[in-house]
Order: sequence, then C-alpha cells, then structure tokens
Amino acid sequence: MLNTFKNNREKGDNGEDIACFYLQKHGFFIQEHNHLRKWGEIDIIAVKDKILHFVEVKSVIDKGNMSDYRPEENVNNLKQRKLRRVIQTYLNENKYGPDAEFKFHVVTVVTSIKTGKSKVKMLTNIIL
Repeated sequence: MLNTFKNNREKGDNGEDIACFYLQKHGFFIQEHNHLRKWGEIDIIAVKDKILHFVEVKSVIDKGNMSDYRPEENVNNLKQRKLRRVIQTYLNENKYGPDAEFKFHVVTVVTSIKTGKSKVKMLTNIIL
C-alpha cells in the first residue's frame, strides 16, 4: 500500500517528477522546473522540436473513489489567468519575440493508493 504524502506540496512534487520522466520519455528536454513569480508558477518548461512547451501538472491520489473525477478540471479560470501572466512574463524575460511559438499542456498524474502505480495523461495544445 502507498504511504500517504505529508502534504500537498510533497504530493505535487512527486507528480511533477513523474510528469518530467514521462515528458523526457516522449522526447521533451526539461528546461526549467517550478518557474515561480509572485503572481503564479509554471510547473514545467520544456523544449521539443524547437518549440517551447509550458506544462501544468495536476496530481491526485486515487483512494478507489475517483471513477468520474478529472484532475484537469482544477485548471480553473483564475489558474488560467495566472498561467497566462507567468507565461507572458517568461517569454518577455527570455527575450522571445511576439512570434515565438509555444504550446500549453496539462499533465495529470493519478496515483493509486492500493498499488502505488501512477497513470499519466497529457492533454495537449490547450488554449489559455
């Protein structure tokens, strides 16, 4: 049986580590992890095929009662506004021009409390 995490940060860090492994396995180069500003955070910034990819990770523990639960729904309007602002700041700080090509994705990590195994799902090319 999976030990429970001490707090949400620990659960989130574990999910982000799993998401990084998943992305690397699929050809992404992780450029930055937990890009933090006062107004928000981007979990993962990666590059693949010369395109910048911003990734939000949502991690949950499945205690056997999550058949209809979708962690990606936690990327609500407020979260989207914060992500837009942080992405724009990142692009400006790193001198990407107005025509910079980038994509936004959400990766969900659902870990079973019974088996300790995680299921990863990537929702690609989300419009913010």
